[in-house]
Amino acid sequence: MRILLVEDERRLAESLRAGLSAEGYAVDVAHNGRDALWYAAEHPYSAMILDIMLPGLNGYRVCRKLRERGDSTPILMLTAKDGEDDEIEALDTGADDFLPKPFSYGVLLSRLRALIRRGGAIRPGTLRLGDLELDQASHTCRRGTAEIPLTTKEFALLAYLMKRQGEVVTKAELLENLWDFAASATANLVEVHMSALRRKIDLPFGAETIRTVRGAGYHVVGSGA
Repeated sequence: MRILLVEDERRLAESLRAGLSAEGYAVDVAHNGRDALWYAAEHPYSAMILDIMLPGLNGYRVCRKLRERGDSTPILMLTAKDGEDDEIEALDTGADDFLPKPFSYGVLLSRLRALIRRGGAIRPGTLRLGDLELDQASHTCRRGTAEIPLTTKEFALLAYLMKRQGEVVTKAELLENLWDFAASATANLVEVHMSALRRKIDLPFGAETIRTVRGAGYHVVGSGA
C-alpha cells in the first residue's frame, strides 16, 4: 500500500518513512502543503499522514482542499500536544483521526492500520495458493511446513500477485503500487526482485508459482506447481 507522509520536519519525516517502509508500505514524502496536493492528485493513496504546521498551505487547508475536490483518502492529522482546538479543527476540516505530538511510533502505526481498515483497503490476514501460505499479520511465508524467509519487498510482491490470482499484473503496475516516487525504480528492478523471489519460493520445492507472460507481465499459477 502507498502512503503519503506530509511533514516539514525532515528528520522526523525520514525516520517515519524508514519505519513505514520497513513495514512494507510504499511511502511518498512531501514537505509542504502544495507538494502534498500535487502528490495526492498524481496517485491514489491508502492513507495520508498530515502535519498541521506546514509551510505554504497548512494541514487544515490541505485537508479542506482535498475534501472539496472529492478526495476521500483516510487522513491521520498530527496535532500539537494537548491542542484540543487543533483536534476539533482537524476533524471539522475532514481529517479521519488525529494524533498529538510527540507520539509513540507504535501508536501511529496502529492508528494508521485502523484508518486503512475503515477505508476498506485492509488486506486479508492469510493468503493461500496451493501449499504456499502468506500470513500478512506475522509477515511469514510457508510452503507446507517449511518457512521461507522473504525480504519486505519480496513479501509485498508475492502478496500483491496472490491477491490478483487469475489476472496478469504488469511491471508498470507493480512499480506504481510497490515503489515510492523517490525510489527511481525501473522494470529491471522488478525483474531482479522477481527472480530472487522465485529462487526462494519455487526452486527448492520444484514448483512454479509465478509465471511470466511475455510482453505483458506476471501471473500466479493456481496450484503453485
